Amino acid sequence: MSVRNTILRAVEPLFDRNGFMASGMDRLTEAAGVSSRTLYKHFGSKAGLMVATLGERDRRFRARLDVRTVDAFFAALEDWIRVEGARGCLFLRALGETGGDTPEIVAAVHTQKAFLRDRIGDIVHVELGEPCDELADQLLVLFEGATAAAAYRGVEAASAARRAAGILLANAKQ
Repeated sequence: MSVRNTILRAVEPLFDRNGFMASGMDRLTEAAGVSSRTLYKHFGSKAGLMVATLGERDRRFRARLDVRTVDAFFAALEDWIRVEGARGCLFLRALGETGGDTPEIVAAVHTQKAFLRDRIGDIVHVELGEPCDELADQLLVLFEGATAAAAYRGVEAASAARRAAGILLANAKQ
């Protein structure tokens, strides 16, 4: 495993558990077992490290969303919560902690959220045989809401959203 990947694997749990701003560079370098010089060499700045961490998280998340149905899409969220935990969306937390003042964080969030909306839109199109932006937007809100609610309800939030998504899809098919 590369030094870069070793660092990312070590710091993501700290960011996820403690937040981005509360995870100081000393704590991050200690967890990764590298010097601050090595960390800066690979990421340039703490913001660069944050963006790379979000990118790695997004890569893993996208792999789980390689599904063909709305039901499977929400099942993937249930599985993500079981495996990765339920502390809300790391992207939205990064945006909130930085106040939207870090352009590279804003760009990472927008890219991830655009992907999510497009992915849902593609699945809806396949399931209905035609695009339906309204349903895709509703499912996106369910998905994002379930991700947030999982922080205090656990996987049941995703399961409830999965059932609601089934009802919305069935209504759209009528």
